[in-house]
Amino acid sequence: YVCVCAASAYAGLQQSRTPQRNPAPISSYVPQPDYLQGDHEDLIKPRKLQNPVKASKNHQDLHRELLTSYKRDGVGVTMKPELQRVMESRKRDQLIKQRKQEDEARKKISPFEQELLKRHKKLEELEKQQEENLRAPEFIKVKENLKRTSGHSKEEKEV
Repeated sequence: YVCVCAASAYAGLQQSRTPQRNPAPISSYVPQPDYLQGDHEDLIKPRKLQNPVKASKNHQDLHRELLTSYKRDGVGVTMKPELQRVMESRKRDQLIKQRKQEDEARKKISPFEQELLKRHKKLEELEKQQEENLRAPEFIKVKENLKRTSGHSKEEKEV
């Protein structure tokens, strides 16, 4: 108990000996510039210099990317090593490719169905040609018949 009183008494003595001083503000030490008075209008007024790092396009892009990733994730950016990012992108690409192949396999039709579709298309084309022939004038029909007969005669000569 005595030690505590002595320590507090010593602290009290120190406080009473040293007067409390508030330091003067820094603005009182710095002289005011002359150009603020307005009588030197013809002089070039100084401007704040730009920080070359902050002014660079790379820094601005990086800052913008960090802000957007922070807004999206809500926490600080977790920087992954480049190898890990590349491996994840490859894995993602593989999964996409595999899904596409599975979808194509489901959509793939059998050879029998392919032949049926080909025959169906050929029949539709023949029907369209016949309809066009029915609408065509007489001289066009005769001309097509002549082409067919001349084509048959050439084939017979080759045989």
